[in-house]
Amino acid sequence: MMDENSATPNSTRQTIRALIEAFLKERFETKAEKLAEDDPKREALAEQFELEAWVDNAARRVSQLQVVTHSLKPIHPDAKGTNLYVPPETLTNHGLVGSHALPEAFQADVVGNAAALDVYKFLKLEHDGKSLLERVLEGDVELANALSQDPAQAKEWMRAFAAITEPRGEASSHANAKQLYWLAKDDDPADDQSFHLLAPLYATSLTHRVFQTINEDRFAEPAKLAREARRKTLASETGYRDYPNLAVQKLGGTKPQNISQLNSERGGNNYLLASLPPNWVSREVRVPLGTDSVFPRFGRRREVRQLVSDLRRFLESNPGQNYETRDLRDDLNAALMDELMVFSMELHRLPPGWSGDSKCRLAVEEAYWLDPGRAMEDETFRQAREEADWPSEVRKRFANWLNRQLDRKLPMGDAEHRRWDKMLERDPGFQRWLERDRRWMESLERELDDWQEGVSHE
Repeated sequence: MMDENSATPNSTRQTIRALIEAFLKERFETKAEKLAEDDPKREALAEQFELEAWVDNAARRVSQLQVVTHSLKPIHPDAKGTNLYVPPETLTNHGLVGSHALPEAFQADVVGNAAALDVYKFLKLEHDGKSLLERVLEGDVELANALSQDPAQAKEWMRAFAAITEPRGEASSHANAKQLYWLAKDDDPADDQSFHLLAPLYATSLTHRVFQTINEDRFAEPAKLAREARRKTLASETGYRDYPNLAVQKLGGTKPQNISQLNSERGGNNYLLASLPPNWVSREVRVPLGTDSVFPRFGRRREVRQLVSDLRRFLESNPGQNYETRDLRDDLNAALMDELMVFSMELHRLPPGWSGDSKCRLAVEEAYWLDPGRAMEDETFRQAREEADWPSEVRKRFANWLNRQLDRKLPMGDAEHRRWDKMLERDPGFQRWLERDRRWMESLERELDDWQEGVSHE
């Protein structure tokens, strides 16, 4: 058997040609699967997928596509202007994260007519660790020989395919593109001529690599096992990474393919890392371990004790049934609800998954309420949370707690319980939080679906 490193030029040409023929055979079979063997259309289709006929057609259609690393449409979907293909190795290396940090095997993006994407799939075919596009850009002689025995014809096709990385026409911006004035170093800001007008492009290859890395850190099995080990206070061979306050920007709406190929592969999802000052977490915010409810802790807060005391004294005074009474009661109730929202938000800032600690004895509904981030890493928890009516149970537990706080001199029964329950249910802050939680869970489900689909395609 011939060693791969000693392969002759002729064998390399034959291998590349066989690779292309297998690609065309697969595409032909997909197109012809509904055609009968004796159907004249099948024979005509077979002629279209003959190697040199198909390559000639692809060389004409490749002008409808452009391979890019920096694209314009993510800036604005209707913008028409210059896109760029800039290999990372040609960029200045510096200490900040940028496209220059991409590995040699980075993924380029493609923009243009989606109907011509089969040409790009052809150029992505790999032999001996190199894609056909890389070989085209290098002027690879063996690829040219594999395409055609006519050197002039092969050279023309190679030139056409190589143009997929080149800008179309002269460099231009667009009215819908973003532009900004940038002061050149050491120039005078009072002088208009000291500013350069910049038209930023979207670093699409870098964005895709960041998206893949974050999804790997969030959803891959090693990360899940490491988080599970942490909850159980066990050793783990690997660490894990968290991305707090992660946001998702959707590009392209229901047609992400109109933005670019890589954007379509992500389902239009693009991650935005939080650009925020650090949150100061008070020493009072401790993981609620060893208790079946957080409401006793909530009740010990100074502001809450004062509000409950004011509410108790007010109700003990047997106030009259009038507008003033209702307004004061509503104000006290609203202030108590605000404190409950502040309390819950503080617990939300704890590391996700804290409720999975073996020492945590919280009622599961309170865990669903106060540790929503655990849903990102614990599939069983996420599914159970989605199926449970935990907001209703949280309201009942709150009403039980408030009844007990007021039941020293006041008769607190079912009627009062229903009132506190309704009070929390109708609270605007609680409603807004539930709506944000609903949208977040839907977004998480979509991300997990996209992640699973991406893994299945690898």
